[in-house]
Amino acid sequence: MEATTMARSLFSPSPSFQLSPSLSSPKLAASLPINPTRQAQKATPLSVSNARIISPSMKSNRSLVKCTPSVAVETEAEIPIEKKFAAYPTVMDINQIRDILPHRFPFLLVDRVIEYKPGETAVAIKNVTINDNFFPGHFPERPIMPGVLMVEAMAQVGGIVMLQPEVGGSRENFFFAGIDKVRFRKPVIAGDTLVMRMTLIKLQKRFGIAKMEGKAYVGGEVVCEGEFLMATGSE
Repeated sequence: MEATTMARSLFSPSPSFQLSPSLSSPKLAASLPINPTRQAQKATPLSVSNARIISPSMKSNRSLVKCTPSVAVETEAEIPIEKKFAAYPTVMDINQIRDILPHRFPFLLVDRVIEYKPGETAVAIKNVTINDNFFPGHFPERPIMPGVLMVEAMAQVGGIVMLQPEVGGSRENFFFAGIDKVRFRKPVIAGDTLVMRMTLIKLQKRFGIAKMEGKAYVGGEVVCEGEFLMATGSE
């Protein structure tokens, strides 16, 4: 009985037990075994590329498996060119335009209205095609839309703004009165889409005169611009 009590007292640690200075020496620390996996985890921050997991099927032998992200990256299929570009919206189609403007073939030069603010502004398009009746003479070898017809088309867009009930215009008493500061920046050829914006700047109802600013674009670039005067009146 006494031998058992003595053995317990020898192997049980004392509360006041402290590490001997000889045991904390660098030589002893160097001789102790070091877990390489634990040392690598302390030295390297955790990320997706160096994360480690234990496979459930390999728990018995405690082998470590490196988890790496998939190299294959999903890329969107290339969109066909015919589906890349959306069509212009339709605020007024050709039938509604014909109800407003008195022009008819071959001088109706507006195909569609794509934006409209009553009494303020209108944006419309003219699809320039090789079948337009002016191309055989302007010019046979180089089809270019005449500048005077670009101005006429822009004036018709201005008429869509001014012939609305909100402004009080009348198609029976509406005239193109004048142009100022007109500049042609680039030629317009067959195949282009002419986008025209007309904005009302000043309206003198007493004299029936409207001043408008116009700009025409092809592919986002200005091809024609100027100031327009319209003579308006009531029926």
